[in-house]
Amino acid sequence: MTIPQRAALYVRVSAARQAEHDVSIPDQRRQGEAYALACGYELVETFVEPGATATDDRRPAFQRMIEAAIQKPPAFDVILVHSFSRFFRDQFQLEFYIRKLARSGVKLISLTQQLGDDPMSNMIRQIMALFDEYQSRENGKHTLRAMNENARQGFWNGSLAPIGYRIVDAEQRGSKMKKALAIDPVQAETVRLIFQLASTGTGETGPMGVKSIATYLNDKALRTRDGGKWGLGAVHQILTRETYIGRHRFNTRDHKTRTRKPVEDHAVMAVPAIIEEELFQTVQARLKARAPQLMAPRAVSGPNLLTGICFCGSCGGAMTLRTGKGGAYRYYACSTRARQGEAGCPGSAVPMETLDRAITEHLSKRLLDPRRMMTILEALIERREARAGRMQAHLAETRKRASEAEARLVRLYHAIENGIADMNDPSLKDRIAELTATRDQAQADAARLETTSSHYKPVVTPAAIKQLTKAARTRMKSHDTGFRRDYIRTLAGRIEVTNGKYIRITASRTTLLQMLTAASGRETAVPGVTSFIPKWRTHQDSNLRPSPSEGDALSS
Repeated sequence: MTIPQRAALYVRVSAARQAEHDVSIPDQRRQGEAYALACGYELVETFVEPGATATDDRRPAFQRMIEAAIQKPPAFDVILVHSFSRFFRDQFQLEFYIRKLARSGVKLISLTQQLGDDPMSNMIRQIMALFDEYQSRENGKHTLRAMNENARQGFWNGSLAPIGYRIVDAEQRGSKMKKALAIDPVQAETVRLIFQLASTGTGETGPMGVKSIATYLNDKALRTRDGGKWGLGAVHQILTRETYIGRHRFNTRDHKTRTRKPVEDHAVMAVPAIIEEELFQTVQARLKARAPQLMAPRAVSGPNLLTGICFCGSCGGAMTLRTGKGGAYRYYACSTRARQGEAGCPGSAVPMETLDRAITEHLSKRLLDPRRMMTILEALIERREARAGRMQAHLAETRKRASEAEARLVRLYHAIENGIADMNDPSLKDRIAELTATRDQAQADAARLETTSSHYKPVVTPAAIKQLTKAARTRMKSHDTGFRRDYIRTLAGRIEVTNGKYIRITASRTTLLQMLTAASGRETAVPGVTSFIPKWRTHQDSNLRPSPSEGDALSS
């Protein structure tokens, strides 16, 4: 009695939606089972691969099948596939696995491409595999081109929406409904908070790093979209994603190697912006400045107050720590002069304690003046009112959407009760389910918006500004060097010392206003950049006021 050969059937479709709609897998399975019966094979196992490409071997069912085939003894003698393209669409990989199976005594058979084992059949198989590979690449190229154009027109190509957005119906084209991104009012506030923490901190701290932001969000029980805890990768992705300023980039990486593609290959999709571009660029500059490749960690978190932001006004080199008398004296000195001598730079050294005190007192007395701050914050008041108005508009819109859906549901129920509509009609059931989902989503959004809008109740007033500037001056004198350093780093982006006599402090009005208002209302960005140039005199307790000829940039 002849023992029948054992066979395994491998079926695959490229797209997950084909598997969901039962288009190809049942047909492949039916043909494979009929072929095995006709040829006298004993079908021992069927490996199903729903929604996987055949251009590589990263397929779970495929790998399980190969492992079963090369074990000793093999679990089957032949592998049946509908066509060689179901097994592989890469000529080199196809031949590699055919030879790998042959070493274990397992043969690959195509139901629709019957070939022998002679050299001519091998050549024909290889030619067919080359055509399959070419067709796969051409299809991929045309599909990517269509998806790029879809993105450029402002439509979403699929996958999970970025945090802060949700996918909505945008436009009906034929039988297909185009999708787009819309702002999720609640998650968008978390995104704005993350950017605020990175740019100004909480009001009790200076600008926060990625790890500190993740810790803060988790401590405050602010969860991710799926209810999980925040990690470093998720926070960093939000802080570096251009989507939040209205430019979502599609086709940025190769889908196989995951290497970045050139910028000219990207498809830029216009989406509603959640934050202002100025704030985004401020955060990128901070992330870049804190990167270990560009600035040593000790410059960001070390004990010295001005390390990393203090520079020589003569050559532009960093002012670094120098000591004298065995560490009894500490100075900020030009690093260029320290390396090359006076020929490299004529810059001089400044006592660390004196320069720290001069900078701190000038910022406290001249910059943090309540009257000046009130003038600068006039624009902020307008922005706060505009944001509160937008929040109320969002809330009214969601409430309206919920009430309209509820009213339509009531009318449908009345029609059913009066015998006007048939409850067994499938389209009626679908409509009820759609309206119910719309109503529930709108009600949930409204509830979250009501909670979120409470954060925007405080109003910036002269009394509040006076209190904030007073608190800021107190914090500037804190004995916690790290806290003072972060605060000064926020107020003064760059400090230049020339000949030990003149100090130039370059400050961003945007960053200043963000820091001053962080404690009173989770504010983000405000316009304006300016600078001022106070004089510093040796052996005096604080900066002198600049002369009228030098002007006062911040008073304008």
